Amino acid sequence: MQVKGSIAIVTGAASGLGAATARVLADAGATIAAFDLNEDGAKATAGELGGVGYGVDVSDAKSVETAISKVIETQGSPSILVNCAGILQGERIVGREGPADLDAFARVINVNLIGTFNMMRVAATAMSRNEPGPSGERGVIVNTASIAAFEGQIGQAAYAASKGGVAAMTLPAARELARHGIRVVSIAPGMFGTPMVTALSDEMQEALASNIPFPKRLGDPAEYGRLALHICENQMINGETIRIDGAVRLEPK
Repeated sequence: MQVKGSIAIVTGAASGLGAATARVLADAGATIAAFDLNEDGAKATAGELGGVGYGVDVSDAKSVETAISKVIETQGSPSILVNCAGILQGERIVGREGPADLDAFARVINVNLIGTFNMMRVAATAMSRNEPGPSGERGVIVNTASIAAFEGQIGQAAYAASKGGVAAMTLPAARELARHGIRVVSIAPGMFGTPMVTALSDEMQEALASNIPFPKRLGDPAEYGRLALHICENQMINGETIRIDGAVRLEPK
């Protein structure tokens, strides 16, 4: 995919992995459409990069359909989608107060898994109408899984299930969308310096980093962004979930 001159939609773009990815893609010459439930945050990121920000609920069909229609009308048809929007919910299946909150479990699935699929289905439809490049490529979709998809910890049933679903749908989506010239790849990050982690105490952050074999530090969100950029540029990467985690493997708790 030729990133320079392309339209790139990035979800979760107000902060963390999404904001960093938007910056990396913009530096490579893409025009950014920044999506986030936090509309002010999305507009702040987009304004910094010369793009456009949109307030979007990725789990809502109408919200996504409307936003992508606006992107097409005002910026052009997207050829890159990077899904970084997500939430984290920690709760034991059987807790001190009784069974886990089913609504909380459903909320994580709705945002992390259904939201990813929702964005993919609408963006892929738009991409399928793009003029193909010399190799027949029309678009690239990069989804965010997690190493929790493979080594979910105690209390992470909802989060692990949602990210496991993202990883599991990568290959069938890539196979299905291949006829349209659209690639689908997922990234499974480990422990990164996102707002969810940097809000923790310094001692807790150091403890998390100490479990990483090498490098013994939290990941920089820009490192995620650079991997997303490479995936966009490398046509042979397709249908795969790529770990970026410093060789860490999560313990049960």
